[in-house]
Amino acid sequence: MSLVIDHISQVDGQLDRLQLSKQPSAPSSPELHSASDEARDHSPGARVSERGIDLARVLKLQAAIKILSTASSSRALLSSETILATLEQAQALQVSASSSEEHSGYTTQEQELHWFLVSKAATQTYGLILNVLLEQMLPLSSDIGYWNEILGSYRFTGLYTIQTSPLRLWSWANDIYSDAWQRLQSIRSAGDSDEEDKKEKSISDRWRQFYGLVKDSVRDRSLADMQSKFLSPLTMSRMEARSKRKHLKKLREMSASGLGILMDEGMIFDVDDEGSVSSKSRSNSQEEWRSVVSKSVSLMETVLGNITVLELGAGEFEETVFMSVDDDSGSTQHGAEDQPSSQAARLGDRLQHILRVHVPGHIATSRELACEYGRPSRLVRYWLPGLVLVLSSGTLLRVFVNRKAEIITWIRDFGDTTIDFWNNWVIEPMKKVIGTIRHDKDSEIAIMSKESLHGDRASLERMVVDFAIDNPSTSGGARLTDAEIVDVRAKVREGDLTPVLRAYEKDLRRPFMGTIRGDLIRALLIQIQKTKVDVEVAVGGIDNLLKSQELVFGHVLT
Repeated sequence: MSLVIDHISQVDGQLDRLQLSKQPSAPSSPELHSASDEARDHSPGARVSERGIDLARVLKLQAAIKILSTASSSRALLSSETILATLEQAQALQVSASSSEEHSGYTTQEQELHWFLVSKAATQTYGLILNVLLEQMLPLSSDIGYWNEILGSYRFTGLYTIQTSPLRLWSWANDIYSDAWQRLQSIRSAGDSDEEDKKEKSISDRWRQFYGLVKDSVRDRSLADMQSKFLSPLTMSRMEARSKRKHLKKLREMSASGLGILMDEGMIFDVDDEGSVSSKSRSNSQEEWRSVVSKSVSLMETVLGNITVLELGAGEFEETVFMSVDDDSGSTQHGAEDQPSSQAARLGDRLQHILRVHVPGHIATSRELACEYGRPSRLVRYWLPGLVLVLSSGTLLRVFVNRKAEIITWIRDFGDTTIDFWNNWVIEPMKKVIGTIRHDKDSEIAIMSKESLHGDRASLERMVVDFAIDNPSTSGGARLTDAEIVDVRAKVREGDLTPVLRAYEKDLRRPFMGTIRGDLIRALLIQIQKTKVDVEVAVGGIDNLLKSQELVFGHVLT
């Protein structure tokens, strides 16, 4: 779709540049440019300008051109109804111009606008056809893949044979019935025209006669299909699948060929990549771009008319298209002496015919071919499971009735499990993540209690201060003053246990006496408390690290 839109936008831009390129060289272009200025400058009641231009028609033509332009339209590709309505409006304007008492038809400026409008409509029709061809190729590829799966496995081939067996049986019975009925009608018309004989024959005799004809039809058809009896149903199904895949590939090849022809040959103007018009195109641009538009319309019409003829190969299809376009171009050149307005009108009629007849006809024919050679319908593919379900519905109903309580319990447990899973593994983790984002204290990840370190550190301070007060010899021999106690507390906060360590070193010289006095054991317990505080400080650092990555852990847990 985007490829088509880009291509159409490029073609539409080339048309705009070709129209603008005529202004500095063509003498009528300044008048055309001034006509729109006059249409804007004149009052709404003025219908005809000084140059004899119908201002209302000019404004309507410009409005129609704006509708068909890709740059000014909200949609790059317009629908066929919109294009048809715009062409019908232009046709009505030309009819009104031809029937006007003041003028005998379009002026030169109005003819230029009419041709430009038809070119814009041809561009939109061109894009519509490209889009149709491109969209129909995707389902074809899907159906070809389906037949590849059928042919790639005998299990799938057997399943396809079972799925299509009712259709085969119905086709065979329908052929037998048609043949028997034709025989009965021929017998009646040949020698059984006597009214008395007809009255004497009863219904049973007539039925017996028809039954005999059916037996004869079955026998004759069996003899005619003797060769197919030597083939297994799987072989026949594979032959059918190959045939349908072959037709789909041919249809896809034809669609790709038509798409390539339109992309390479349609709406090709003499404009270089930089967007400037060559000197040749500028000197004779008017006839050239009109010829390109006419050829492109003929190309679209011929492609749509022959693209679904599967009897043609891709090469024959291309030859047919180019020959038809050349013949049409020759007939167009013979009629080049007509007025430009009549040429544009004929081109508009052909575009309307394409939009009304060729495009819907191509879509319908392609759909019929896809239905004929594509994958079977859902009814054909799923009739067997549906039949099994219908036949086993009574048994399933009895099972449901007999195990009603168990089934209700299973359903209730399944519902509870689903709700618990949703709440515990979706809602709650999301709440925790949201709480982490909002810095909710309750959602913080921690590996120790918040006040543990503060309490243990305060206990260590009290233990060291009491030890220093009870053993003043470790601090100089005199009783500790308040300032010295504050200094000891400050050193303990920094991890300095000098009074305790001095007493501990002194008691190690005489451990027995230190143990009896209790100072050695007391110093050991204080150091154990110090170790505990150090461990809690380290754990606190890890805790802070976890808190800094709490949102990441929350998402991982979610």
